[in-house]
Amino acid sequence: MTSPLGTHEILDDGRHRLRYERSLKHPIERVWRAISDPQEIEAWLARAEVDLRPDGRIHLEWLNTDENGQRYEGAEMTATIRRLDPPHLLEYEGHGHGLLTWELRERGDETDLTLTCVVELPEDQLPDNRSGWHIHIDFLEDFLDEGTRVDWPNWPRDRWAAVHERYEASMRPIS
Repeated sequence: MTSPLGTHEILDDGRHRLRYERSLKHPIERVWRAISDPQEIEAWLARAEVDLRPDGRIHLEWLNTDENGQRYEGAEMTATIRRLDPPHLLEYEGHGHGLLTWELRERGDETDLTLTCVVELPEDQLPDNRSGWHIHIDFLEDFLDEGTRVDWPNWPRDRWAAVHERYEASMRPIS
């Protein structure tokens, strides 16, 4: 299954707003746990420390590496929780990765997830950033559906590359 591309807009202040929507076949409480529990977050996103309270701290350390086994520069984020309404909303903001808003809406036994990322980012880094968030949501869906935890030193770069190509193609001018 190919996941739909997220949307992108440039805000008046020059920051980028990236938005991803996904329908997940799991109850809201299950999805909430996956986005807020450090043990579960590491399965699909990053090693995490979470102080889940208003103005609490979230520290994320991305563990995926490049083809030489080296961690990516800027692969950490220390953020402050700006808004919290379990199990519907988790929003945090930190340097380098901007403002991340995870919204969950219950739909029967399923959950609609919306991730919005507002970030200051050079234009040439946009396809990488958009692809990164997209593939992490794919990994979240895999984790929820199959219990699959990403093997970070051997993460599936080929999956990321395929998503990256779709974002690059979506950004090319139509001739």
